[in-house]
Amino acid sequence: MKVVLIGVGQAGGKVTQSLVEFDYDMGFDAVRGALAVNTARADLQNLDIDTALIGQDRVKGHGVGGDNELGAQIMQENATEVLDELDGRITTEAEAIVVVAGLGGGTGSGGAPMLTRELKRIYEKPVYVLGVLPGRDEGGLYQANAGRSLKTAVREADSLLLVDNDAWRGSGDSVGEGFDRVNDAISQRVGLLLASGEAVEGVGESVVDSSEIINTLRGGGIASIGYASAQASEDPGENVNTITSVTRKALLTSMSLPNAVEADSALLVVAGDPQRLSRKGVERARRWVEDETGSMEVRGGDFPLASEKIASLVVLSGVERSARVDEFMERAREAADAQGGTTDPDEFTNEELDGLF
Repeated sequence: MKVVLIGVGQAGGKVTQSLVEFDYDMGFDAVRGALAVNTARADLQNLDIDTALIGQDRVKGHGVGGDNELGAQIMQENATEVLDELDGRITTEAEAIVVVAGLGGGTGSGGAPMLTRELKRIYEKPVYVLGVLPGRDEGGLYQANAGRSLKTAVREADSLLLVDNDAWRGSGDSVGEGFDRVNDAISQRVGLLLASGEAVEGVGESVVDSSEIINTLRGGGIASIGYASAQASEDPGENVNTITSVTRKALLTSMSLPNAVEADSALLVVAGDPQRLSRKGVERARRWVEDETGSMEVRGGDFPLASEKIASLVVLSGVERSARVDEFMERAREAADAQGGTTDPDEFTNEELDGLF
């Protein structure tokens, strides 16, 4: 699936660079262009991808200080400049655009939904948001920002692929180590998803292509992604149970939005050496995902990849009614109240998804 990535804000820029590096190192060539956009000059200086500094007349290159309403205003005022930077990058070859952002900071949480709105106004191809929720320890401002941004991004994007920062952080990680671990997990999972259906060595029995990714996400709302792998036997018949086992692990213990299993639709991608993959195992795992998620729309296939391991990638779409999202939105509402602001009673409920602008 050929995509153009646009990182907005500090976290968005770092995750975008991580995705670009993973795609390059693996030789997938799924990422056909990348740009990092920020209001803070310092956050762009250590990135190796192309960058665009916006809002200099408002904040002088110093960022928006966590003010996501200001972040949204600056993105709206500079949308033409950003779109000019993207001119020539978003070609007919690109099948989708992915806006990447941390939903807790000011520029990312405010700017990403606004940029998504502008992109959808101009381009007919899908525009997805890859959004990262702040961890519990990142402060009330970030929780409140993310609550508003999440609801707005869901409304504006064709689908919001959501990552809970607490999902993949180790208990003993420092803040920096935690961010690095999350970035690595995102790049591996999302990188493999985007590479599905690209031209790779080997011929699978039922290869997933980009249309199946697009159709899985077509219903909109919030999506989640999980991954797990295990050593494969040389005999494909012995890998039937292995495929089922790694699929169970991916769905039950490794999703980017934990404990959100019920879904409107799902996609299962089983990656590995075509000589070791069992079609029976893939179909059995797909039926298990169908039973576990309660969805009658579960697509499944394989991704030929030179490896001695077998990996399962699970994408769930339509998980916004999960208890995990409800729990986060309640935390965001409490954070907004603690800041002393007046809050619309419905602003942080998980019923009507709107909020930032």
